[in-house]
Amino acid sequence: MKTVPRISETEWEIMRVIWATHPITAAEIIAKLMEEDATWHPKTARTLLARLVRKKVLDCERKGRAYVYAPRVSERECVGMASESFLDRVFGGSLVPMLAHFVEERRLTRKDLEELRELLEESYKGSGPRRK
Repeated sequence: MKTVPRISETEWEIMRVIWATHPITAAEIIAKLMEEDATWHPKTARTLLARLVRKKVLDCERKGRAYVYAPRVSERECVGMASESFLDRVFGGSLVPMLAHFVEERRLTRKDLEELRELLEESYKGSGPRRK
């Protein structure tokens, strides 16, 4: 996995909009963000977009008067980086205590348990994790 810069919670919100629809203009990004949460300010969104471009997470191209954005990293890559970082910081890099924590603290449905069992069996067989 290539090195992916760490992104903040608010940057994740912007990236989710861009991953869902790209290429996309700054104005379209801001409109979608404000649809979900009216407290978004356009200037804040533009500042975060510039930061994501500096971090090399986004590409930005000027077309006329508009700025058009596209992701340079996939959602899967960012999720992988965030997951590894979380696992290292909170559980010392060990997967078993993390899984035990979530199994003990969350109410799992029968379907959840079946999916977990399938994932573990596939991993054990060496076929690797299954992605949806």
